[in-house]
Amino acid sequence: MGMTIGQKLISSHLVSGDMTVGSEVGIKIDQTLTQDATGTMAYLEFEAMGTERVKTELSVAYIDHNTLQTGFENADDHRFIQSVAKKRGIRFSRPGNGICHQVHLERFGKPGKTLIGSDSHTPTGGGIGMLAMGAGGLDVAVAMGGGTYYITMPKMVRVNLTGKLSPWVAAKDIILEVLRIMTVKGGVGKIIEYGGEGVKTLSVPERATITNMGAELGATTSVFPSDEVTKAFLKAQNRGEDWIELKADDDAVYDEIIDIDLSSLAPMAAMPHMPDRVKSVTEIGEIKVDQVCIGSCTNSSLLDMMKVAAILKGKTVHPSVSLSIAPGSKQVLNMISQNGALSDMIDAGARILESACGPCIGMGQSPNSAGVSLRTFNRNFEGRSGTADAGVYLVSPEVAAVSALTGVLTDPRTLGEFPEIALPDEFTINDNMVELPASPEEADSVEVMYGPNIKPFPSSEPMEDDITAKAVLKVGDDITTDHIMPAGAKILPYRSNIPYLSQFCFGVCDKEFPERIKKEGKGIIIGGANYGQGSSREHAALVPLYLGVKAVITKSFARIHCANLINAGILPLNFKDSNDYDRIDQGDELSLKGIKNAIINNETAVLVNITKDEEYELKYELSKRQKDIILAGGLLNYTKMAF
Repeated sequence: MGMTIGQKLISSHLVSGDMTVGSEVGIKIDQTLTQDATGTMAYLEFEAMGTERVKTELSVAYIDHNTLQTGFENADDHRFIQSVAKKRGIRFSRPGNGICHQVHLERFGKPGKTLIGSDSHTPTGGGIGMLAMGAGGLDVAVAMGGGTYYITMPKMVRVNLTGKLSPWVAAKDIILEVLRIMTVKGGVGKIIEYGGEGVKTLSVPERATITNMGAELGATTSVFPSDEVTKAFLKAQNRGEDWIELKADDDAVYDEIIDIDLSSLAPMAAMPHMPDRVKSVTEIGEIKVDQVCIGSCTNSSLLDMMKVAAILKGKTVHPSVSLSIAPGSKQVLNMISQNGALSDMIDAGARILESACGPCIGMGQSPNSAGVSLRTFNRNFEGRSGTADAGVYLVSPEVAAVSALTGVLTDPRTLGEFPEIALPDEFTINDNMVELPASPEEADSVEVMYGPNIKPFPSSEPMEDDITAKAVLKVGDDITTDHIMPAGAKILPYRSNIPYLSQFCFGVCDKEFPERIKKEGKGIIIGGANYGQGSSREHAALVPLYLGVKAVITKSFARIHCANLINAGILPLNFKDSNDYDRIDQGDELSLKGIKNAIINNETAVLVNITKDEEYELKYELSKRQKDIILAGGLLNYTKMAF
């Protein structure tokens, strides 16, 4: 039996385990990336491990999230990351060089290699045939130190693309269609692999848009073949030697197959407040638009920017619309500056932002109160934009640019002839904003620079025999990491200060939660289905750890967040009967009596509701390694013991 692309990539990097779906496999990691919102904590963890030098083929630290500097905090974090990178053998992408996933795709990603990053949209690298996965910062730190990265062996899903996109229909519409079909829960425990004749019609930037938003499916990752299109892209980046061919075997077997005829797709939008609330633009209708934001790691490539500029050329943004555009990298910004596209944007009235994540993570450009914002981003979670009552719609650059001109959500097909844009044979190459690390001989003289806002990694203790605590919080389905630990310009500068961050934990759901659990001293959280979807931010586990959360019991977890809870030493458990979720009220006194022995002996866990005098059976999916991590009180304790 042949192998899928995902199976080939895992097999070629397999360190431990067997490739049986549902079992744990250990994978060798070739490359890592971090960004500054998660990177400070990842490097604090790396420093705590005591490893002198990274052991990966390539590790890159990017500054792209916390670039709004209204105080010393972000600048201090950047200085800390820069000094660690210089000392420990990590390349440092300076502020202004661009968004991590866009730059990594352009300059560092290689087909056939493994990549993990402390950002959930790391699967962007699947657009050039990488096994690229988002992970918690501690997992990234361990990989940088030469450790193995562990995942549950996923199922394989083939999305079979046929036909060709019609004019004005974009790669964004393909992934929105996949989200409509599979939902934000549908990719959990799966690798989404794209194939079929339609793949050949998609450029690497278009493929990367699709794999980027595979994170919204909850998928382990998404991947495209590495073919002649990939080869041409890498050659244009002066990296032709990095290309290898990578494709699925003809007799590969998939657990699921989804067929999509590209020619049948229309321009689409994901409606507030979830990426799978997808309808066609014509179905939604001509709603008034207040703001349009174009960019993010999803849609900020040269191809995207050129399309937008062509649409805006010679026209003026509607007076009721604020249009902002953020090119994804210095390379993209340089090239649209040189070819005149930037002037076309500026002439039309666009506000040009720096090459950074910006509005996507609430770092500026919050919409007006109750405003409608069209964004070419990947997430439209409630409040993520920085305006609690804003309605955010996810759309393609084509829909965004046309709607910015009309002032209402507009099907771009009404504009007539589509502006044909081709990628150049050669990109402008200038890596002067990527700082190389010191040599091993020079590294001893490099001082790691800590700022006053950088606080120690929160400590954890080995697992207790019993856990008795109140249900300090009960939440519903699809709770995101933005609910647990919000982003935004006011909070992001404190990502390296867990004590300060703790006052905002679950602020979107219940502003009283931090004080309530502080008063109790400890607690258990009760959650619904798909708990922890969204970002890879481990702060959504570290802050609850700091506050005293001992266990989280849900109907189901999102992959990365569940791993982060384990890494933090917080026990993730699921209801055996999901109806038991309804039997627990916030404030109930709960007990996990004998839970340590149950975990050690692989016995059924039982939750006693002392308040209601009831018992509920629980289940858990922990490998032997994960059990040892939980028992040790988290991955950092476990790693120290291992070394």
